[in-house]
Amino acid sequence: MPSAPISSAFPAGTILGYPRIGRRRELKKAVEAFWSGEIDGAALEAVAAQLRQQTRDRLVDLGLGRTDSSIPESFSYYDQVLDTIVAVGAIPGRFASLVAADGTLDLAGYFTLARGEGENLPLEMTKWFDSNYHYLVPEIGPETVFSLAGDRIVREFVEAKAAGFLTRPVLVGPVTFLLLSKASDGAPGGFSPLSRLDDLLPVYAALLARLADAGADWVQLDEPGLVSESIDVPRAETLAAVASVYGLLGRLTVRPALFVAAPYGSLDDALPVLASTAVEAIGLDLVRGTLPQAVPGLDGKTLVAGVIDGHNIWRGDLAGAIEVAEGVRVLSDSVSVSTSTSLLHVPHDVLDETSLPGSLASWLAFADQKVGQVATLAQGLVNGRAAIAGPLAEAEAALAERHSAPGVRDGVVRRRAAMLTDADFSRGAYADRLRAQDAALQLPPLPTTTIGSFPQTGDIRRTRAQFLKGTIAADEYRSLMRAEIGRVVALQEEIGLDVLVHGEPERNDMVQYFAENLDGFAVTENGWVQSYGSRCTRPSILWGDVSRPAPITVDWSVYTQSLTAKPVKGMLTGPVTILAWSFVRDDQPLGETARQVALALRDEIGDLEAAGIKIVQVDEPALRELLPLKKRDHADYLDWSVGSFRLATAGVADATQIHTHLCYSEFGVVIEAIRNLDADVTSIEAARSRMEVVQEIEAGGFDHGIGAGIYDIHSPRVPSVGELTTLLDTALESIPERQVWVNPDCGLKTRGYDETVQSLQNMLAATRVVRERLSADVSA
Repeated sequence: MPSAPISSAFPAGTILGYPRIGRRRELKKAVEAFWSGEIDGAALEAVAAQLRQQTRDRLVDLGLGRTDSSIPESFSYYDQVLDTIVAVGAIPGRFASLVAADGTLDLAGYFTLARGEGENLPLEMTKWFDSNYHYLVPEIGPETVFSLAGDRIVREFVEAKAAGFLTRPVLVGPVTFLLLSKASDGAPGGFSPLSRLDDLLPVYAALLARLADAGADWVQLDEPGLVSESIDVPRAETLAAVASVYGLLGRLTVRPALFVAAPYGSLDDALPVLASTAVEAIGLDLVRGTLPQAVPGLDGKTLVAGVIDGHNIWRGDLAGAIEVAEGVRVLSDSVSVSTSTSLLHVPHDVLDETSLPGSLASWLAFADQKVGQVATLAQGLVNGRAAIAGPLAEAEAALAERHSAPGVRDGVVRRRAAMLTDADFSRGAYADRLRAQDAALQLPPLPTTTIGSFPQTGDIRRTRAQFLKGTIAADEYRSLMRAEIGRVVALQEEIGLDVLVHGEPERNDMVQYFAENLDGFAVTENGWVQSYGSRCTRPSILWGDVSRPAPITVDWSVYTQSLTAKPVKGMLTGPVTILAWSFVRDDQPLGETARQVALALRDEIGDLEAAGIKIVQVDEPALRELLPLKKRDHADYLDWSVGSFRLATAGVADATQIHTHLCYSEFGVVIEAIRNLDADVTSIEAARSRMEVVQEIEAGGFDHGIGAGIYDIHSPRVPSVGELTTLLDTALESIPERQVWVNPDCGLKTRGYDETVQSLQNMLAATRVVRERLSADVSA
């Protein structure tokens, strides 16, 4: 235990984090203005400081305490893992020139790690556990020198204190930081970043001391890595690391009290290890996890019961939540309530929505409403349920109304799903399909294509906005969109791509577009959520049974095909991704909802095929994202997720080629599931990881088509012909030529046209180089 007494008790109610992009995406706009040179670093810092102050003020208004450490200091300019990389000095060697003599990194350098520069590739990016948030992957090797190189977390705590707030600094815990790291390029084979734990811990100790000296009573160390069984580190090593880290940090004589939060699931065998250390508080996710058994040492901790769902937007059952929180008292006399995860996964405020249908808004709780729920439950936990009888009754009434509302259950949809047979989930043999498709499509070796979207210019966005506002008529809108499609087709023809797309100018978002055209969904006006960096999305709300009232994409695809003799891909978003990137109803199993979405897509694919579209791409970038963190839950998930994709795509003829797309999805982890999707061609992210994935493909014996994404679209840099040639050669070392397609690793929507055109031209040039060499090898 620390020799210095802890200065205050843990607050009765708190949250694990709050949205940081701003209610109207103010941070996104300021960061992008900084990138473009429209504002300088001081102006960006001023915007960020204002947002932090607005957040603190708002959280107090919603019921959290000003001076009791209940407000988390969880701001980030880009990503919390990147913040930790900078704080502990773990800068990859290729960015050494950005580091000042004192070891610090300025804002421009910070963003360069995320976006790359010249020949220096950015840090790899992947999904944060089973959420749609992306983090930047640390690169750790024997050469990494850890030091306390960034003190932003201390400065932001001091900023809050000067404004009259005693907040709780939040940082990624050391075990999770190393579990999520990858071995640096220079590391020897088999190197584990977790082996550097003893070298990293003194930096955390120094940072804790700095926070204590600044006056912090509590610090939150986020350790979601402890709940995941999907991380490729032996569990025994993870548990040993937990014991070592929190044994050492707990013994420090100068530190704040330690609150270890473990969102996204249950701690299971990590809980007794944490309980045996000197940490003062442990966060339990009791939405995804369950109430644990008593273990030695737990009764001496504050247990922070995560009973308000931080991952979804439903108002939920407050009476059930307080019952769960009260149940935690069998484990410890000291219990607080919180959200199950950070609220960065949900929008700011339901009150910002004025156009939701019917009484849907009354069924919802965005971040602000969830803070209010935590404050209510904290009051009930301290003063008894009678003190919150009114809010409990209101929540119960809203829940009852939601369950009985029209559209929540549709008999026609449910009867159709109940009549499905095994035949509805299967296509013919792949070899037969391959022959039929080769004959129908007549494509060259290493066929080239893009993933779907092309850059969305200001003109495109304005045209869509004008149409939605009614300031331009449907005919004019259609004409303007067709003109844009014509430009995109002509550009692809000029570049030399083999399989074309229409560019998706009519789509604001790959999920929202379908949500707007399917029954059972609603969309928001201001429901923005951070996906990565400055990239924000507005997840749709899937509230009822799903069906397709009319064709959605057919007219656009047919028009596009009329402009070219080359094959055009029909572009759809798959059922798993529609679920993953929406806020999905929580009143039935996900598999049932996925099947309903799949049936709607099956109808759309059938109409595309009937209209003469020979290739249909059904994107599933979120397949890996929804994989449960607990291995015991994998089989059920993979059964319904794979089944929903097959249900959507199995109704077509052999000659119709089905593509799918996966990005940042750790292909090797779910390679058997991807094989079972039975798509004819699967395109994947591979550029940022420098083709690491192709060895997993080879080892897994995958024999269908593979589009190895060689152009990283998440960075503004333009890859050279030489770089792209090398990546393509690397793919061909592990994958037979007949399987390989060439494409970017994701859609081009977020990129500018200049960089896009140059990058695609380089991609085609690299493909020609490799094709010519392969042809010469055959001739020889």
